[in-house]
Amino acid sequence: MLVFNLLSLELGMVLGSFLNVVATRTTQGKRWWGRERSVCDSCGRTLQFIDLIPVFSYLLFKGKCRVCKAPIKISYLLVEVIMGLSIFVASVIYGPSLSFLLSVVALCCLLLSSLTDIYSGYVYDWLVFPFLALGLALRLCGGMHAFIAGLMGACACGLLLLIIALLSKGGMGSGDVVVAVAIGGIMGTWMGGLALYLGFMVGGLTAVILLARKRVKRKDHLPLVPFLAAGVLLSLAFGREILTFLGIFPGWPWLFQ
Repeated sequence: MLVFNLLSLELGMVLGSFLNVVATRTTQGKRWWGRERSVCDSCGRTLQFIDLIPVFSYLLFKGKCRVCKAPIKISYLLVEVIMGLSIFVASVIYGPSLSFLLSVVALCCLLLSSLTDIYSGYVYDWLVFPFLALGLALRLCGGMHAFIAGLMGACACGLLLLIIALLSKGGMGSGDVVVAVAIGGIMGTWMGGLALYLGFMVGGLTAVILLARKRVKRKDHLPLVPFLAAGVLLSLAFGREILTFLGIFPGWPWLFQ
């Protein structure tokens, strides 16, 4: 199991690095598929394998380009570490199971959407839908009832965010609604609903702290998706226990390994 956990940590860091590239290039209107190669933002040099090892390369070259010595954004390191630790946590909790695979799909979806939301203030629906489709496809492994639970979760979570978006009169975008649909579809009604609730709680607490420290003003916009991502991670880590304590059955596959 330790080997699986360590491999999951490495997988998470690799996924974090790749999804950061996808988010960055998408928001810049550049291609991230095909024969496109990663280059240094400062000198334009095509990066080699030694430059692209998640976390290790950043630490080895002290956060600078190996050739031109220009500083590399620390956000690259943070994204790799956060994603690595998130998938590591999921591997410790669920082990090699369908629960773990669904967790990876949910975390990848939310990380990518969070990054585009932070970088550009926009969520790209076409980047979200493939994760939703993959999550629903994995749910078929649990039978039709698990698949239907995913569809119900997508509808319930999406409807909830749609109502909030309409009431906010522009304060919440349609991309947030699409992300909520994906959360419900991948995680199911109860786990997805709990993820949304926890995400709003984290977002509200963060906003209060930032207001108290005068880092933001009351009318400033804060991206919502990163908080929903935090809610998903918290739900994956503690959702089964929270829902069971409340007398609610979390649904497939969260109680089945």
